[in-house]
Amino acid sequence: MEGMAEEEKARELRKRKEEKDYEVLEEIPFWSNGGGFTSLDRSRLCLFDSATGQYQVLTDGSMSIRGVRLNGDKSKAVFIGRPCIEGKWQVEDHLYILDIESKSIRQLTQEIFSWSGAFFIGDELLALGSGMKDYGLNENDVFYRVDIVTGKKQLLTPDFDRSTWNSVGSDCRLGGGDPARLDGDYLYFITTEGGSSYINRINMDGKIEKVTTAEGSVDSYDVRDGKVLFIGMRGLRLQELYSREGEGERKVSSFNDWVQTEKKMSVPEPLTVETAPGVMIAGWVLKPVNWEEGGEYPAILAIHGGPKTVYGEVFFHEMQFWANEGYFVFFCNPRGSDGRDNEFADIRGKYGTIDYDDLMAFTDAVLAKYPAIDQERVGVTGGSYGGFMTNWIIGHTDRFKAAASQRSISNWVSMGFTSDIGYYFEEDQVAATPWTYIEKVWWHSPLKYAYKVKTPTLFIHSEEDYRCWLPEGLQMFTALKFFGVESRLCMFRGESHELSRSGKPKHRIRRLQEITAWFEKYLK
Repeated sequence: MEGMAEEEKARELRKRKEEKDYEVLEEIPFWSNGGGFTSLDRSRLCLFDSATGQYQVLTDGSMSIRGVRLNGDKSKAVFIGRPCIEGKWQVEDHLYILDIESKSIRQLTQEIFSWSGAFFIGDELLALGSGMKDYGLNENDVFYRVDIVTGKKQLLTPDFDRSTWNSVGSDCRLGGGDPARLDGDYLYFITTEGGSSYINRINMDGKIEKVTTAEGSVDSYDVRDGKVLFIGMRGLRLQELYSREGEGERKVSSFNDWVQTEKKMSVPEPLTVETAPGVMIAGWVLKPVNWEEGGEYPAILAIHGGPKTVYGEVFFHEMQFWANEGYFVFFCNPRGSDGRDNEFADIRGKYGTIDYDDLMAFTDAVLAKYPAIDQERVGVTGGSYGGFMTNWIIGHTDRFKAAASQRSISNWVSMGFTSDIGYYFEEDQVAATPWTYIEKVWWHSPLKYAYKVKTPTLFIHSEEDYRCWLPEGLQMFTALKFFGVESRLCMFRGESHELSRSGKPKHRIRRLQEITAWFEKYLK
């Protein structure tokens, strides 16, 4: 409204206030988890003059932009643009070059590609991205040198096959940061390997060096002149500030040391299981904190979201709480998880098959190794993909005496056309759409098997979860009630898909109370 007269501005404000009574949708996705309705929203590139306080918008509404990076003398910038074509946001991105003096923008790349970042090192571009040709949306990124004139790519890391982000799960984080940072002639980035994440660096020759080597999680970091500070989780410690020192690291802060002395914790015991010929699945078991030889205890199988994320040995509040309440808690990284190569993470068109086999084989191994677990008192829970798997499990076995399905998927037909990622996620992950292969879409839907369910099930959903929208839980809940299965649904107003990680404290407490009370009722 810059430049408007006061009367004109007042009319515009009244008009905008009235328009809040309506929501007009003109493109997909029409909303974003945690961001509300987003139709026609754009992030644009602007040039700001600090001397005059004026700015000029440089990009139009045909795309949204991100990842703006300047070159050394600040004469050029590179950025990533994602186009919206005929009302549908595309999955692929393009790289663009801005000449700051002339304010001209040139599209640098043309082919279908998913770019994570591009950085100037000298006069060259080092970029990170994936062609999505072999493993779809979840294909690991690799590094390229990109010619800033022709856009031609030169692959620098043909043998690199690791994710370039931190996917180590925890429900005790605050904030985050850029996973890639430029310092001198190096681009620093994060990898997830096994159940841990690490800082690495790469130069324009494609040489990769590991910067941190300790197990745990690197949640955010900064680097200047080769000196690295990071916020991490080590062992069962909550987040602290660390400094890389030589080949090691030093803990700088002590904000959460009190947890180590004032609370009881169970140390994760690693367990690796061969679930199929040559397939080794890593997992862990938490014993009850007051565990005694000869005792008999209930247990909970926890399943992570994603599916391309991982469990590790870092602090997980809900698991430690259940261990303090007298439960064994066990968890693993089945096929589909992160931390290994593309092939291991690829379960496109296989949801509910090999991943289910891995989880059941791991459960068998845990029960065999820990006879203190009462096999008649084992529950299962998970959120997002873990919620999908919980829904799937109760339709395929009655070995679990109670279940808590959180922010789940129950019906791929509806999920694909209500979720903020559904229209492209379903086709990629299920390898079908209702128009290409409806039988396959329905086959992978837990709702199909609801008539077989015997397990008492609690459903946890958030009203503003646009990733796994509320109707996914409502459908499964209704089906179980229809077939006479004991079930309950607790919906949280004002919360999104992130309830368990960054929801309001009182809501997170209520969520944990709901799940724990459900397991107390059926497992104790």
